[in-house]
Amino acid sequence: MTEMKRHPLSGIYAAAVTPLKPDLSPDVAAIAPFLALLASRGCDGALIFGTTGEGPSFSPSERADVWRAALKVRDEYPNFRLFAGTGTPSLGETIDLTKLAFDLGFEAVVTLPPYYFRKASENGLFNWFEQVIRKAVPLDGHLFGYHIPSVAGTGFSLDLLERLKNSFPTQFAGIKDSSHDETFMRTLGKKFGTDLIIFNGTDTDFTLALQNHAAGCITALANIISPELKEIYNLFIQSKDTSAAQAKVSEQRHLLEKYQPFPPLIKAMLARLYHQPRWQVRPPLVELSKEDEENVIREFALE
Repeated sequence: MTEMKRHPLSGIYAAAVTPLKPDLSPDVAAIAPFLALLASRGCDGALIFGTTGEGPSFSPSERADVWRAALKVRDEYPNFRLFAGTGTPSLGETIDLTKLAFDLGFEAVVTLPPYYFRKASENGLFNWFEQVIRKAVPLDGHLFGYHIPSVAGTGFSLDLLERLKNSFPTQFAGIKDSSHDETFMRTLGKKFGTDLIIFNGTDTDFTLALQNHAAGCITALANIISPELKEIYNLFIQSKDTSAAQAKVSEQRHLLEKYQPFPPLIKAMLARLYHQPRWQVRPPLVELSKEDEENVIREFALE
């Protein structure tokens, strides 16, 4: 059976956790080995400093150090793709971070809107992204908007997406859609088809997103269940039934949602299930309680 043609950036991406030392500084030496683990388990790439990576908790210099360390994963996995989380409320800082990511050789950036300014107009948001793209994104570079309105307080309307795509048809590549909104997901597919590259951020909706022209996923749980997500993806592009694989992933997602937020949960599970160091999280996040840790490991093992 002939597989569906996919965009070169399509696939399964982990919204990677950020390894930390006991003093809460980035564990730079652990970055590449951890990314290699993700690659070995079927991830096509990783987003460094998204929500799961606690991106807003890190300074520009810390992000730069981690991004440089991440490049070393390509010594072992040369085709592993790297996306950088670059969105901040500061226009200048976002421009600098975005430019640095491309200068380092990252394939794309995933950029939050300026989340402090929750009542910004669509003209204001367009002007903000226009400045970032013109000043920091190469003509052949790819910027993805990060659509997570429940966290950022603002997001991307269909009109704003169309305006950005029409103005920057290559550089504004698409969005990471973490809205958990099935209607929005379907409307995106109907309106843009494959012209806008969509990465789904909700594991329970992965098949639905693929049916509506999504290119793949970028999710927190890909740190843990990337083989299961890859199975859905492979079945779909081969035009095979994904229902059983999707049901398993949805069950896993629903289980783990009881123990949010995801960064401390996933770091605990990586340590218990995949022999990674027990990395801490930065305040204001707190560690998973011992009781919750034992419960989630017991419940997850029974899946």
